[in-house]
Amino acid sequence: MPCAAGKPSKIGAGKFFLLGLAACLSLPAADAQAISRYTSTSMTCSKIQATIDRDGAAIMKYRSPRTGLPLYDRYVKNRLFCPGGQTTDRASIPASDTPSCPVYRCEDIQFFDYR
Repeated sequence: MPCAAGKPSKIGAGKFFLLGLAACLSLPAADAQAISRYTSTSMTCSKIQATIDRDGAAIMKYRSPRTGLPLYDRYVKNRLFCPGGQTTDRASIPASDTPSCPVYRCEDIQFFDYR
């Protein structure tokens, strides 16, 4: 690629490697910051499901009915939003209009051991 003086610029292999490495390392951080966080009990069940469907994945937070401690998890639209080696499993979370709103979350794939 020509530079301002009309001569081709030379990028050393070491600099090229470092630029590539920096770009690769920044991808997981960008992906982790992209997920939205919501309080499920401040939304209706249909709003929760529409939000997950629109975003593909969302973190939902709510209080445990037994202990009152805050609980949260990542809920997904389908298994395409799960990391490798995981699939979706049905779950339910509380919403403002129902104590049990059906959603999906990622779970490790279980292989049965027939010994």
